[in-house]
Amino acid sequence: MVVTGCARGGGGGGGDRAPSRRRGCGLAPAGAAALLAGASCLCYGRSLRGEFVHDDVWAIVNNPDVRPGAPLRWGIFSNDFWGKGMAENTSHKSYRPLCVLTFKLNTFLTGMNPFYFHAVNVVLHCLVTLVLMYTCDKTVFKNRGLAFVTALLFAVHPIHTEAVAGIVGRADVLACLLFLLAFLSYNRSVDQCCAGERVPPTASPFFLLLSLFLGTCAMLVKETGITVFGVCLVYDLFSLSHNHDKSSNGVLSATRSPQPPAHPPRENGKPQRPPHRGAWGGCHAPSPPEPKSSGFPVSPGAVRSLMRYLTASSNRNFLLTMRPFLKRAVLVISYVVVVLYFRLWIMGGSMPLFSEQDNPASFSPYILTSMGYCILVVHGLSKLCTWLNRCGATALSVSTVLLLLLFSWKTVKQNEIWLSRESLFRSGVQTLPHNAKVHYNYANFLKDQGRDREAIYHYRTALRLYPRHASALNNLGTLTRDTAEAKMYYERALQLNPQHNRALFNLGNLLKSQEKREEAITLLKDSIKYGPEFADAYSSLASLLAEQERFKEAEEIYQAGIKNCPDSSDLHNNYGVFLVDTGAPEKAVAHYQQAIRLSPSHHVAMVNLGRLCRSLGDNSEAEEWYKRALQVAHRAEILAPLGALYYNTGRYEEALRVYREATALQPSQRELRLALAQVLAVMGQTKEAEKMTNHIVSEETGCLECYRLLSAIYSKQELHEKALDAIDKALKLKPKDPKVISELFFTKGNQLREQNFLDKAFESYRAAVELNPDQAQAWMNMGGIQHIKGNYVSARAYYETALQLVPDSKLLQENLAKLDRLEKRLQEVREKDQT
Repeated sequence: MVVTGCARGGGGGGGDRAPSRRRGCGLAPAGAAALLAGASCLCYGRSLRGEFVHDDVWAIVNNPDVRPGAPLRWGIFSNDFWGKGMAENTSHKSYRPLCVLTFKLNTFLTGMNPFYFHAVNVVLHCLVTLVLMYTCDKTVFKNRGLAFVTALLFAVHPIHTEAVAGIVGRADVLACLLFLLAFLSYNRSVDQCCAGERVPPTASPFFLLLSLFLGTCAMLVKETGITVFGVCLVYDLFSLSHNHDKSSNGVLSATRSPQPPAHPPRENGKPQRPPHRGAWGGCHAPSPPEPKSSGFPVSPGAVRSLMRYLTASSNRNFLLTMRPFLKRAVLVISYVVVVLYFRLWIMGGSMPLFSEQDNPASFSPYILTSMGYCILVVHGLSKLCTWLNRCGATALSVSTVLLLLLFSWKTVKQNEIWLSRESLFRSGVQTLPHNAKVHYNYANFLKDQGRDREAIYHYRTALRLYPRHASALNNLGTLTRDTAEAKMYYERALQLNPQHNRALFNLGNLLKSQEKREEAITLLKDSIKYGPEFADAYSSLASLLAEQERFKEAEEIYQAGIKNCPDSSDLHNNYGVFLVDTGAPEKAVAHYQQAIRLSPSHHVAMVNLGRLCRSLGDNSEAEEWYKRALQVAHRAEILAPLGALYYNTGRYEEALRVYREATALQPSQRELRLALAQVLAVMGQTKEAEKMTNHIVSEETGCLECYRLLSAIYSKQELHEKALDAIDKALKLKPKDPKVISELFFTKGNQLREQNFLDKAFESYRAAVELNPDQAQAWMNMGGIQHIKGNYVSARAYYETALQLVPDSKLLQENLAKLDRLEKRLQEVREKDQT
């Protein structure tokens, strides 16, 4: 039973009064939870259609700890939010391993589908909203109605759009959830039954340790989660003084909760209901209504009562009185010091560095502080409502509802901005037209989309707003077609930042294209020095060294790159190409496979591996890799080698289908149309092949391969004069390669031989072997012509020369055997004539 000195009843001044029902909103807990979850889903439902935007690309898509196929490694706990080592100078120092683990789990279960990443964020926001209502109901207002309004304001507030609609905002949302759970655990660990008489002891060490664990998890999701420990201690201190102030002002609390009478007492003739003890109020003993207190513990009155409590004459023994709280405070503060020391240690002892264009406010825990904002707003509204008459209170309620609707509409509209990278950047430019970083980010997006003209405009705008933006100068140089102007931009970027590894890389490549190789090598080495994780610099430098036949140095560069950038699929692929070119195809296989493991969509590595398998004679394996690459990217450059494989293995129907498909994808590609015409010619569809080849010749009269193919088509049609004319046109183009000219003379000799112009054919074959002495077929045909003409000695010499080049040729052996028989018969005839 609670006895009050200010009770007003129907009888005397000291009559008994049943505890009043705790104030609520008239909603069942399940109904309130459903409304809050529904409001959250309605506000953020459109975000489910969003893609990976802005920081999502770097924290998820390009993060080596998150990407599909990457094994779950302990590196997650030593790397920052973006996948870089925490101790590295280039690290952002944002240590959020538990948040990265949730991204990894998303990737493992659903792949890189952004829908499911957004769905998790929306679900987490719903949970935070529900837990916030519960927290306010239990520890702040002790009023379900005010707790519901607070949670609803939090659920629909547009300031949370970035945290919920942006996938990387999961760090804020999940840290907020763990923050609330840690706070509730701490509150549960304190003995509430003794509050008001003295400083309450720790009732449950388990919940106290659980609060430390949850607070640590909140910090490992986002750094700001560690603030929960300070909030717990402040709440502990002020709520105790608040409760003591109540007890010292005339409210005497029994040591145990009063039992409700068997029959509810009546007041003014009306039955009184027993105190409500539903699901939302089971942890708190009912208390009588306090007209001067709203249950809000941290207030100016609470501070004053705390000071009175600590300085009262009855509480001179401060340490003894505050001992339970001080023990908790020492434990929590000591734990926080240890955690912060670990945090500094894993950062390598260095603090994060922000550039002049970084906005420190963007790293603030706004989703945590917004909870306090919502609580203060609702507390103020409740106070204001008590001072207004009925009409004023109604107007205030209507205004609050309209404000909530306005916030909901604004949140829905803000979701549209976060649906794509372009809409986000465009909104940023419209909102902050004088911010150089916004223009720079938008220009990067436009550059990636191939919209170079617009990108150049925004890079120049960024430079106008911030002339010392070295990265903008570097990127502007990559879009400039004039090499002199591009060089000027790179040099200006390096004047501002001599260690800008991208500018060093781009300037090195530019000098490489201008044949200034030694200068290029120096710049590329500097690029690697200042950016040891920049894989492209290793590939570019190694390829330049390989061009100079400095193969040992090139291999050392590739190996250093793979050591420093083990997760670069492009570097493994390029090293594989280098190994094939330097005669180590067996080693190349492992690097192509590693490139595919690191990036399962790396179709270039798949095609290279298919070509390598084909060169090693494994056509079935090569076909599998080509088909796998087509599943990733259905492109003409993948169909072409597959069609060549089918053509060279005699599968002409499949080759024809593949080449038709490739030419449909790239109808302007001359090589593909020529390959298709070649397949048509082999399959006997010479008319279509001739028409297609002549069309190519009409577009490009200098097409050497077209004339060679026309010669083959006319030869198959037995139009030898046209075939000979096509070869003469090819010879008039004067190709530079002697072997190509040799092939043309050999083909011309064949056409002349078909027309029985043996002497002219012999001269063409002679020209062919003079240009390419390894042309065995030409030597054999020369021997054949001499054989026909009866010059057996010359024929034998040509046959034997050809046989040295192709010792296994059965045709040559048969021709020599025929020649032996003819010579033997001729010898017998001569001997007979002599006798």
